[in-house]
This record gives sequence, C-alpha cells and structure tokens, in this order.
Amino acid sequence: MRMAIPDFLSSGELAEIRAAARALRYADGRASAGWAARLVKENRQARREAATLALAARVERAILAHPLFQLAVRPKALTPLIFARYGAGESYGLHVDDAVMGGMRTDVSFTLFLADPADYEGGDLVIEDSGGQERIKMAAGGLYLYPSTTLHEVAPVTAGERMVCVGWARSFVRRAERRELLFDLDTARRAVFEKDGKSQAFDLLSKCAANLLREWAED
Repeated sequence: MRMAIPDFLSSGELAEIRAAARALRYADGRASAGWAARLVKENRQARREAATLALAARVERAILAHPLFQLAVRPKALTPLIFARYGAGESYGLHVDDAVMGGMRTDVSFTLFLADPADYEGGDLVIEDSGGQERIKMAAGGLYLYPSTTLHEVAPVTAGERMVCVGWARSFVRRAERRELLFDLDTARRAVFEKDGKSQAFDLLSKCAANLLREWAED
C-alpha cells in the first residue's frame, strides 16, 4: 500500500525541524548506499553526529506517534533516519532499497518532505511498477510511504534544493497486501463505531481485525 499523509508535521514542528536539519553537517550520501546503488546516488546526507541523532530521535517519536502511520505500517521498529539534501544536478537513480538494514528487514519506506515544492524544481520521488510511474512531490511537512520492494528513484533537481528525512520500517505484518487489508478493516470498524457506537457489527469487525492481526503478526 502507498499512502500520502499531508500535514504530517504541524507548521510549528516543521519550522523547528527544518531549521535544525539545515544546521546539521552533511557529507557525500554515497557512503550509506549499497555497491550498486552507489553508482546512481548523488546527494548529501547528515553526518551521524550528536545533533543529527537528537533530531532523528525527535522525528522518530513524531512518526511512531502518528495514528495513520500506525494503522498503515504496523511498525515494529524503524531504521536510523537519514536527513538528505539534493542541490541542482543531484539525484538518486533507479534502485530498490536494501532488504536488510542494520540487521533489520525493511518492509515500508517513507519520505518526509521538509522543503516546499516552490523551493526547488525537479526532485520528484518516482515509483515504478507494472502499472507505470507515479511521481510524488508533497508539500513541506507531508509524508509519503510505500512498500520497500518497489523500484524507485529521485529525479534530478534542476534548481533550488530538495530536503527530506527518509527511513524504513519493519512491520509486524510482513506482506503489503495484508497490511492493506488490516488498514481497510480497521477503517471500516471505526466508521461503524462513529455511526452506531459499540454495536454488534462493530464487535464482529473488531474480532476479525484482532484475529487477523494475531494470525499474521510476527513478534
């Protein structure tokens, strides 16, 4: 399942996090790429220093606390977050994310956009599948999540600067189609509750949701 979550950060959180991200020290992003991805990656990433770790911890707390992220991803853990900047001429060519990062399986990839679309040209996140391409360029403070199994790229920035925070989640539910079924079921369950309260239909939907999660979860 792919999902765009606009206004993932409040305007106040966004301003503080963006300012802190700009103040970090950056280095060549190829250092964190695999041997093949390194050939097509050209960006700058924040060094793993105290200021970076503190900011990453703050953003991680916000991500894990977001109810829609919780429902869509069912996160068990996140990889260390990466703050990245792309200037004119920089890009990240077509690649698939590593299946294991830091000893953890990656199930869901996500990009938190920190720069306004008006601040840069190009730099779209492009996801490819059998149905074609999807191009994503969200407003600052928005988050986009998608299965880590996909081929994707960051199109070249032609002017300005793209700034993002990216990361990966291990889900309690490995398979994307099962995460989507659970999301739809939970959405329906909540809609029934809003309409009729704790009804028999709500209880049955809750039972199905809980038992499917019990069947599919890997703890």
